[in-house]
This record gives sequence, C-alpha cells and structure tokens, in this order.
Amino acid sequence: MEKGAPIKVYMTRKLIGVEPEDTVKKACETMVEFDIGSLVVVEEGRVVGFFTKSDIIRRVVIPGLPNSTPVREIMSRELITVGSNTPLQDVLDLMAKKGVKHMLIEENGKIVGIFTLSDLLAASRRRLETAIAAE
Repeated sequence: MEKGAPIKVYMTRKLIGVEPEDTVKKACETMVEFDIGSLVVVEEGRVVGFFTKSDIIRRVVIPGLPNSTPVREIMSRELITVGSNTPLQDVLDLMAKKGVKHMLIEENGKIVGIFTLSDLLAASRRRLETAIAAE
C-alpha cells in the first residue's frame, strides 16, 4: 500500500444513495441489497447528508423510532470530506481522528466517491494476489 498515493486510487466512484424523504426501512433495504454500510442522501442532484449502519443503531434502534422515520430526521448533515488528491495516509489519519469508517471524496466542490476501510482491504488483497501470481 502506497501511503502517499492519492485517495482517488482507492475510492469507490459508484455512490449509492437515497432521498431525504425515503424511510429508514427503504434505506436499510438498499444497504442490504448492495451489501454496503453507508449511503449518501441526495436531494436535487446534490449530496445533502450521509447515513450509516451506526446511525441506525444510535438514532433509530436505541431511541425506539419506527422504521418509517424519514432519513432526513436521522442522517448526518455534517459531511466529512477530503479532496481526491489527498494522500491515503492523511485520509486514514483523519478517519482515525474523527472516529469514522467512511470518507466522502470531493472534486471541484462535488462529492465524486467514497472511501471505506473495505476499499483498503480490497486493494491490499489485489496487491497480494498479484504478488502471488508473479511468483
């Protein structure tokens, strides 16, 4: 893993999201369908929030809210982003400092991707498989 490589090398460009008025149930179904732990919340073509498995536990299950609650009521509005050219090590340091498992990637003021620890594991696995194949 090259710690100085820009995060865009590791990020996932396919963003999966829901709308603010969608229910928590619909958001959870989307997460299960795509086997992911987070969603962007999109309104009129722009990302306005972020929704994670952790939000479900902390903001829905524990307080006892119904799964019909709109995502807008529990999504995180404060988006933590980094530029697409930010070095991997800086992103990992920021994630550790903020205590987050997902990082939104920004280019020219627009969210263009997401980076998760799973992306890092996938890149490590590909690198290992390449090394083994070369032997």
